[in-house]
Amino acid sequence: MIKNKKKFFLALILFIISIALNFPFPHKEPYGETVVSVFNIPVQSAGGFHYVGIVSLVFFITSLYFLIKSISKFHGRAVLLAIIITIFIPSLIVTAFQETVATGVYAVSYERGKSSCGFEKVDESTLKGECELPFKNHSSNDVQFSIEFYEFYSSEHDLPMLSLMNVGAPYEVELKGKEHKIIKIESYIDVSKLENHIEGGNAAGINIFIKSGEMVRKL
Repeated sequence: MIKNKKKFFLALILFIISIALNFPFPHKEPYGETVVSVFNIPVQSAGGFHYVGIVSLVFFITSLYFLIKSISKFHGRAVLLAIIITIFIPSLIVTAFQETVATGVYAVSYERGKSSCGFEKVDESTLKGECELPFKNHSSNDVQFSIEFYEFYSSEHDLPMLSLMNVGAPYEVELKGKEHKIIKIESYIDVSKLENHIEGGNAAGINIFIKSGEMVRKL
């Protein structure tokens, strides 16, 4: 079936690199973005193009080209299998890692899509913020960590919202072994010294840091 081993192994190497660049761990951003950020390399262009995503796609397409050239038959099946692996295998690897060898905050998963925060005005100088953050501890050991919030601004005119919750941060959390829990955080925020601030509102998909000692994850 394999008619050219050099092209096959080249396809395999490029395929692995493309998966590694998009690997969804340990932060919310793909692993490739984490690496380039360490070296102060821009992740995104001014026009909105994600360099890491583009490079990853080029590696993936190139790997499929060499894969097709390296085998004598079943081209369609091989391409379909590669696509399925790219979609499903990374998340399965993360889950397997967290449920077996991961410790501390690396064993904790955050259901970001189910998280939410709500803000309402109590009086002229005070906002009340309430957040619900779902976590699961995949390990058998208790895990302690702290939570802080961060913003993602889509434009320069956006007002701080989530970062207002850091008035009471860091928030200390403990999860028992294998515990699945919604952490509820409540804070009264003094906005009297802020020139511009929100009057209220709701947010979903909450951006947080979780920290334990030297271990930090951006989720």
